[in-house]
Amino acid sequence: MTTEPDSGPVQVLIVEDHQVVAEGLSALLDEHPGLHVQGWAPTVADATRSAEQERVDVAVLDFWLPDGSGVDAAAGIRQHRPEAAVVFVSADDSDQAMIAAIEAGASGYLIKTASGEEIVEAVLRASAGEMLIPASKLHELLTRSREATRERSGRAQALASLTTREREILAMMSKGLDNREISTRLNIAYPTVRSHVRKVLEKLGARSKLEAVVKAAAAEEPEGAHLEDESPAD
Repeated sequence: MTTEPDSGPVQVLIVEDHQVVAEGLSALLDEHPGLHVQGWAPTVADATRSAEQERVDVAVLDFWLPDGSGVDAAAGIRQHRPEAAVVFVSADDSDQAMIAAIEAGASGYLIKTASGEEIVEAVLRASAGEMLIPASKLHELLTRSREATRERSGRAQALASLTTREREILAMMSKGLDNREISTRLNIAYPTVRSHVRKVLEKLGARSKLEAVVKAAAAEEPEGAHLEDESPAD
């Protein structure tokens, strides 16, 4: 491991898999006399390796990377540089991504539409130990997160309240079958199907079959699926 100087420009590691974006960030940050971009890492593995070999004062991270997320990269960097500050610059403006970044110890989270001045200021302030996410924003994010958790819990409870027959009919609804087709498939009377469908809609708090199917799908989606399954192009 290299010996770290006690002073000098803030050493910045850019973790971004798009070379054009990385080069733009590097040129922007290197223009400031108090900053020096010591390297570019396009993957979580490269970021971890770079932190092991070189001093990192601030890591500027994209949220989505080819072999994981910026959260994974932050953890890898801090294995070797626990004092390093972390600033996310990402195209993902979802609550889930921002909360995950905050939980990973990020000092700031900027969207890629942020100005160059805002990015430079964020890196400088993060290097000084400042928290760039206002308390009001944190409160807003956490409130929305708790509300989303309650909604998921409510949907899951509603789905669990369905009888076996109602679940069977809901599954056929999700395949686009109408009431008469369901009646034929299950060999039950048409009025009985209509009664079951009404109960399914009532239990799920839906006004239509389509809404019932959407709510059921949302209830079955694992928490955090957005972060695991969606990687928006940055």
